[in-house]
Amino acid sequence: MQKIDNYNFKGKKVIVRVDFNVPLNKETGEVSDDTRIRGALPTIKKIIEDGGAAILMSHMGRPKKNPDPNFSLKQIISAIEKNLGKTIKFAEDCQSADAQVKALAYGEVLLLENLRFYAEEEGKPRGIEKDNPNFEAAKKEIKQKQIEFAKKLASYADVYVNDAFGTAHRKHGSTAVIADFFDESHKMFGFLIDKELAAMDKVLGSSRNGFTAIMGGAKVSDKIMIIENLLNRVENLIIGGGMTYTFIKALGGKIGNSLCEEDKLDVAKEILDKAKAKGVNVYLPVDAVNADKFDANANTNISKTNETPDGWMGLDIADESIKKFEEIITNSKTVLWNGPMGVFEMDKFAKGTSAIAQAVAKATANGAFTLIGGGDSVAAINKNKLADKVSYVSTGGGAMLEYMEGKVLPGIAAIRGDK
Repeated sequence: MQKIDNYNFKGKKVIVRVDFNVPLNKETGEVSDDTRIRGALPTIKKIIEDGGAAILMSHMGRPKKNPDPNFSLKQIISAIEKNLGKTIKFAEDCQSADAQVKALAYGEVLLLENLRFYAEEEGKPRGIEKDNPNFEAAKKEIKQKQIEFAKKLASYADVYVNDAFGTAHRKHGSTAVIADFFDESHKMFGFLIDKELAAMDKVLGSSRNGFTAIMGGAKVSDKIMIIENLLNRVENLIIGGGMTYTFIKALGGKIGNSLCEEDKLDVAKEILDKAKAKGVNVYLPVDAVNADKFDANANTNISKTNETPDGWMGLDIADESIKKFEEIITNSKTVLWNGPMGVFEMDKFAKGTSAIAQAVAKATANGAFTLIGGGDSVAAINKNKLADKVSYVSTGGGAMLEYMEGKVLPGIAAIRGDK
């Protein structure tokens, strides 16, 4: 497999799939968080400094028409230029950029308009529901058009680089299909994906001894696959967030108005039984900060998680749980964290998640390898200004989860040949 750090891009036009699906300030239209743009810089700089020309392609949001100014990548040009220190050329249509590509000089950068202005990028028919008798025919047609869409993008360049890990779990035109139009010596991952895969492979290859996984978030159903895969790999499994209460109820506890997936009680019990059989230590919160309503200004009290008062809901872990979780995490050798301990976007219920963030940073300082993934966990790390105090912060929540579940990611398989 071709490696970007060994490749010389001199005299090559290179089409790069980046993830510039960045948040915009609703009032000013400016980029409010440029993390993803900064993440792509090493790859872009390598190409142009070698003497190649970079053609950048990305999606933004979920536009339903072509064009849609609310989702135009034109809005982020100034943010890219600021980070890269270069003028960026722009193509108004990702499928009609032939003249601009031809005129692109080596050392220059061209940004294509939003890929998702075309339904062909995702390969899903628009404006027709799944229960429509014509849906399958429409799906077949759009898949064929997706191939032509990807072929057009490929025609712009000599080399294809995928550096958008956040979309690697989707079989989209620009992430998987396009790779078929380049031979093995002319397609590769960018530096960002290389770092993502190295971090995840290191975690997956870690010794079970001292390996702690922290799974938070609202729903057990979102984490079933990764939890089951991790049961074969970890020594400790810490569970927090809203899904705590599905487990607590499955064990016969009283949960008040706390979030609970009633149809997943058996699944939660099965996970606990499997963990016990495999010798995995499972830690559920023992106490919680409860609220009388889902509101930043709600009244609060503290109770045991299995003794939540009627009319109250658990929205954060409390001191006893924090102390126990901190102890486990700081003594770990490998830590994987995905999902918050509570509703941390409300300051009143952020203490538990912030404590976990601090504990993960401390574990890193103690020599542990720590991987953080998923939007909320990453936000918690950033909120506590700890991004440089942990081993790796993943840019791809959904993609990271699926990779850790053991699934083959189309965008990775298209280059690496995973089966």
